[in-house]
Amino acid sequence: MNTPIPPSLCPDDHVALALRLADAARTVTRSYFRQPVTVFDKADASPVTVADREAEAAMRELIERTAPDHGIYGEEYGAVRTDAEWVWVLDPVDGTKAFITGKPSFGTLIALLHKGVPVLGIIDQPILDERWLGVSGRPSTLNGRPIRVRPCPDLSLAALYATAPEMFTGTDATAWEALRSSVKLPRYGADCYAYGLLAAGYVDLVVEASLQPYDYLPLVAIIEGAGGLLTDWRGGRLGLRSDGRVIAAGDKAAHAATMAVLAKAGGGH
Repeated sequence: MNTPIPPSLCPDDHVALALRLADAARTVTRSYFRQPVTVFDKADASPVTVADREAEAAMRELIERTAPDHGIYGEEYGAVRTDAEWVWVLDPVDGTKAFITGKPSFGTLIALLHKGVPVLGIIDQPILDERWLGVSGRPSTLNGRPIRVRPCPDLSLAALYATAPEMFTGTDATAWEALRSSVKLPRYGADCYAYGLLAAGYVDLVVEASLQPYDYLPLVAIIEGAGGLLTDWRGGRLGLRSDGRVIAAGDKAAHAATMAVLAKAGGGH
């Protein structure tokens, strides 16, 4: 039986606010999907659209109005009050390249950190009308129904996702190739949706690199609440200062085996 979540860990009003944030972003992203939109290149050459900016602005306005003492760490408009007890981490459109090419694998990602620890996470896919919710101490849900990871103790049986091979560079690329060669079904191109599929028991591993905190922190509570693990490549807990390399696994044995393959190939430094 799951122990009821302590009110001080993630109060119900914070969960309600998170759902309102997802609704606000969904209204924006739906209105721009598969519509002519101008694409801008950021300093790192990654694309951004008016949908990214308006969706984050809508969420930030709601936080400032509802919980002005909370911090915010967002992809498009930066960070404020990140030393606060509660900090929201926002990625309005995770998978912008998918969004601008009309592929519904993007999602809005929302995390809530309590003293630096992720205690709530949302993946919202507005086109497919799918929403994953994770709250520490509770079972994770997909559209309100509890979900669970699946067992996969042997890497040779695993389905593995990463967004794109170019996210791995140097020794990480060598390590990724070793892992990709060890599994049954390596796939690319699902963005945050792959983590939702893992939490729901359809995928066994998601291994990525070159991520930012808003890419991975919203996923922690979802995957853990479904019985899985989400760590860095050395098995450490994820936070705002992690190095951007992550392993999501539904099975502890698969997670351990993945770390071993990556480390042996030079990617566990």
